Amino acid sequence: MKRRAFLIVLIVSVLIILVFLQAIVLSEDRLKGDNPEVFVGVDVAYANLDAIQKRVDEVSSYTNLFLIGSTGVTRNTTKLDMICQYVYDKGLFFIVYTESPLQSQWFEDAKIKWGERFLGFYFWDECAGKQLDLSDHRAVLEADNYTDASNKFVRGVNRSLFFMNYAGSMTLPLFTSDYALYWFVYKAGYDVVLAQFGWNYSRQLNVALCRGAATVQNKEWGVMITWTYNHPPYIESGPELYQDLVLAYENGAKYIVVFDSNENYTQGILEEEHLEALKEFWKYANNNPRTNQDCSDRVAYVLPKDYGYGFRGPADKIWGLWEADEFSLELSIDLGSKLEQYGNKLDIIYDGKNVLNDTSVYTQFMFCNGTTYCP
Repeated sequence: MKRRAFLIVLIVSVLIILVFLQAIVLSEDRLKGDNPEVFVGVDVAYANLDAIQKRVDEVSSYTNLFLIGSTGVTRNTTKLDMICQYVYDKGLFFIVYTESPLQSQWFEDAKIKWGERFLGFYFWDECAGKQLDLSDHRAVLEADNYTDASNKFVRGVNRSLFFMNYAGSMTLPLFTSDYALYWFVYKAGYDVVLAQFGWNYSRQLNVALCRGAATVQNKEWGVMITWTYNHPPYIESGPELYQDLVLAYENGAKYIVVFDSNENYTQGILEEEHLEALKEFWKYANNNPRTNQDCSDRVAYVLPKDYGYGFRGPADKIWGLWEADEFSLELSIDLGSKLEQYGNKLDIIYDGKNVLNDTSVYTQFMFCNGTTYCP
């Protein structure tokens, strides 16, 4: 009798252990499917093939995305094919960075070889940031007013994307990352914009700006975690990286990418503490599925139409062409107050034709003049 009872207890214990182990396996594999709810990975912007393959080997078990971010690779189709195949064989999705169109035949072959694992092209980095900081490669050299600047920016960037997109014949999404003016970057034609987490800029402010723009314009968005310093170690600490990864995830980012390159694009910057942060985040994301990504409980803060202010501080410029004014300061103070009040429930959008009528996803619209509209 005792032996029989012991066998029953043993069998039940084994079954419980098997169920527990199966649950762990399923949890760990949840983000490795063909249609994951979030893409997590690294952007490798150096050209050393051995180093790239080593990084792929290191991160492939706790990421599902790899951004091939060096023109030293992407301008050489032999190297590009090699790395794309290597990443594909590791079961990862991938994005290809480029500054000029690849041969159409390469694109057609790529679709056949790698299918849906090839997510798209990352093209022309930080076009809005270049505009704000008056880069030589900016889209708008001069403008009569804010609307003129907005129109010139959208047209100028769109012309570049049209060229990149082979006169509209390509079907893959176009990605970029930026640190301001996300609304206008989407209007110019990008499908996915990654809001940059870096320096000492407000993470939640950039989420609100990018997520709001993506929501209203029916696009996808994500986060690129980049430099905190312009010298080694460049990137934040491992624990800080983990916090940023979780923040991006909890705010609903579809793509979460960590930038991995020094200023000379010669080697990676991720140390063991950063890889450990990615591992821990991978566990967190698997164990905490996002069950509610509905934005019906979010509120929208509405900026004036075409007001291209950078929001990086009281001295930031408007479209890079005009100095901040008294309204900029008042707007920043009011918006800061709203961020404290609503936290990750706040999105920031721009006023314009049919924005309120065509945007039924928000419970409340707040304007910088103090008025409120509830649909």
